[in-house]
Amino acid sequence: MKNIEENLRFGRNYALPLFIYNSAFFLLLYLIAGHSPEILFTIFLFILITYFGLLNYLGLKRKKEVNSITETIRKIRNNQLLDHYDIQLSGGLRILEEEIREMYRRNKEVIENLKKMEKVRTEFLGNVSHELRTPIFAIQGFIETLLDGAVNDPNVNIAFLQKANRHLNNLNNLLNDLIDISMIESGQMKMNLRYFDLEPILINLYNEFKPFAENKNLNLELKFKRPIPEVYGDKDKIRLVLSNLIVNAIKYTEEGKVEIGLQDYEKEARIYVRDTGIGISPEDQRRIFERFYRVDKNRSRELGGTGLGLAIVKHIIEAHNSRMELISKPGEGSEFAFRLKKFIK
Repeated sequence: MKNIEENLRFGRNYALPLFIYNSAFFLLLYLIAGHSPEILFTIFLFILITYFGLLNYLGLKRKKEVNSITETIRKIRNNQLLDHYDIQLSGGLRILEEEIREMYRRNKEVIENLKKMEKVRTEFLGNVSHELRTPIFAIQGFIETLLDGAVNDPNVNIAFLQKANRHLNNLNNLLNDLIDISMIESGQMKMNLRYFDLEPILINLYNEFKPFAENKNLNLELKFKRPIPEVYGDKDKIRLVLSNLIVNAIKYTEEGKVEIGLQDYEKEARIYVRDTGIGISPEDQRRIFERFYRVDKNRSRELGGTGLGLAIVKHIIEAHNSRMELISKPGEGSEFAFRLKKFIK
């Protein structure tokens, strides 16, 4: 009896339409069957039983649908579903089932992305703390040594001050790179995109870094065929990208050469920096553009690297609707390249 009462309660939304339908049906039978009291009572009893029977059936069906939705929501709330395909409602709720599945799938993706972002944020803060701590502790150590009396020792005082100054420069570079990558990732670094002449930039960078290469007995080469096409991008940001790539190439090449070049294709120009340095293993190539990732951490710090240069390079190039290309083999060298749309007359 309790179940019937529940079914009728769930079916109350159908009560009025059923009443109207049954009343019309009773009137029709009344007109057909005549005015006999026995016949009218039988028709009335039949329609009354049919009315409550249909109301009970529709209420039961609605109760099952509501319970199905309630159970699905409970499972979602308690994180008891492994996949959105585990969401299954009764046959009459297919459209709602698809909508709930899609909502669950999207929410799951959002939660997973938030977890990944939280992990990245935690790792980033840990890396920043470590990278800041290293030069600060080194500077602190040199200053304390000088204060303890080494400042009066001409054999070490200048050397200690020079080392402290080198770590200060590394710290300054790190802070500048942190500001740059923060502005890029937050969208605050605006791109001044337009067509510009790349040749003066390549020549200036060649002249700027040639002395550094010569100090390591390296050949710095510039290869391109005139006329160089105008390319579309932010001139200052592209110069920063090339500067980062050239500095890295010189740092990690002990013998041979570093080559800056441009290859002219039909609709784009490919700009590359190629070296004969230590190369990068396939395992490291997959992570080389991550923030603070270093192939050789100790060597990178000794050379003044912040671990953010290639991450900045990657973000800038992607902001130009392009991507970084890397070809490298351990012991033979590396080539970093990217493509820019060129001006077609």
